[in-house]
Amino acid sequence: MSVNLLDFNATALAGFCAEIGEKPFRAKQLLRWIHRFGEADFAGMSELAKGLREKLSANAVIEPPQLITDHTAADGTRKWLLSVGGGNGIETVFIPEVSRGTLCISSQVGCALACTFCSTGRQGFNRNLTVAEIIGQLWWANKALAVGPEGDSAPSRTERVITNVVMMGMGEPLANFENVVTALDLMLDDNAYGLSRRRVTVSTSGLVPAMDRLRERCPVALAVSLHAPNDSLRDQLVPINRKYPIKELLAACKRYLQAAPRDFITFEYVMLDGVNDSPGHARELLRLTADVPCKFNLIPFNPFPNSGFKRSPSEVVSRFRDVLMRAGLVTTVRKTRGDDIDAACGQLAGKVLDKTQRGSRALAGVPR
Repeated sequence: MSVNLLDFNATALAGFCAEIGEKPFRAKQLLRWIHRFGEADFAGMSELAKGLREKLSANAVIEPPQLITDHTAADGTRKWLLSVGGGNGIETVFIPEVSRGTLCISSQVGCALACTFCSTGRQGFNRNLTVAEIIGQLWWANKALAVGPEGDSAPSRTERVITNVVMMGMGEPLANFENVVTALDLMLDDNAYGLSRRRVTVSTSGLVPAMDRLRERCPVALAVSLHAPNDSLRDQLVPINRKYPIKELLAACKRYLQAAPRDFITFEYVMLDGVNDSPGHARELLRLTADVPCKFNLIPFNPFPNSGFKRSPSEVVSRFRDVLMRAGLVTTVRKTRGDDIDAACGQLAGKVLDKTQRGSRALAGVPR
């Protein structure tokens, strides 16, 4: 049975090469061909001996997720729906900006954490993505966004359009720990994508033990979906808080900073009209995070059908931001990008064959 080489980081690829009787340096060559040059056909890997290419063809494949749809928003944001089999689809979003291009990658088919304001969570959960399905999103986007080779020699690396990767798509990355970390290895590997740890961000709703494991295994930039300044409200909005309350979460954040590539944690905070957006809530946040080096990213809520929430008015968001900024906290308000193609934060839904039946219960009005 053929293996999918997109599932392998450098260590695993070296092991595979040994199994087929090849030297370890072949792993580096394969990494460059697969990830740097985006080659999926062994016959096109001209640097490799014919015998090796035949051996690879007999034992392996390079198989990224397959494209279902490709949409571009008026602001240039691009969203791909990719098939991961069994009737399931995941969504990947590219956000172009003047000085950088950010790819938002999914880690699961749906999400089991059921945050009440999130369209992805409302869809329910099917399964974790494989390494190939995670890194395959970056592989696919690099191919789709390529603007041509640098120089005349072949093979040559295409111009880097994607400068940043955020694990903020469908799913909770740290609930799929091993596969996500293996994909992170590839993102950081100089023979693959060569991104710096500062330019790769993992977002979590607060899986405390996995945050500690990430700190030890592969510390990249960390964003924490906070969304409330106290446990009673966060219990409602982010149910995982009932297992790992805010005090434990903030302690894990401080531990994470000991190894993090940035000297702050980014707290993400979706602004829900009349729910968590008062100046009093902002002052609670200041007290809560007083001893945690951090910045805040305020996210306008992006509506979806039957959500039960409304977006905070812009003047309310501004007042909230000003309370934080006057206290010296770096605070940004995320621009809403791609909402005309449902590519904005919290809107990714994909195609999820829900094993939890959460989606059908919600439609029937049954409490989650």
